[in-house]
Amino acid sequence: MADNDYDSAGSTQMFRAFVDESPAPQAPGSVSTYGSSNSRTGLIAVVTVVALAVLGAVIWLAVK
Repeated sequence: MADNDYDSAGSTQMFRAFVDESPAPQAPGSVSTYGSSNSRTGLIAVVTVVALAVLGAVIWLAVK
C-alpha cells in the first residue's frame, strides 16, 4: 500500500525548511536593519556631485 504523504524528491520538506528559516517581513514604514537612510544619503550625495560636474562642464563650454 502506497503512502500518499511521502515526497520522494523531498521538495515539500525543503520548502518548509526554507519558509521556517526566512526572516519575518517588516511592517510598512518600519526602519530597515540594512541602513536604507545611509544608502539614500549616499545616493543623494552622488547625484549632487554628478549634477554639479555636468553644470560645471556646461558653463565651462559656454565660456570657452
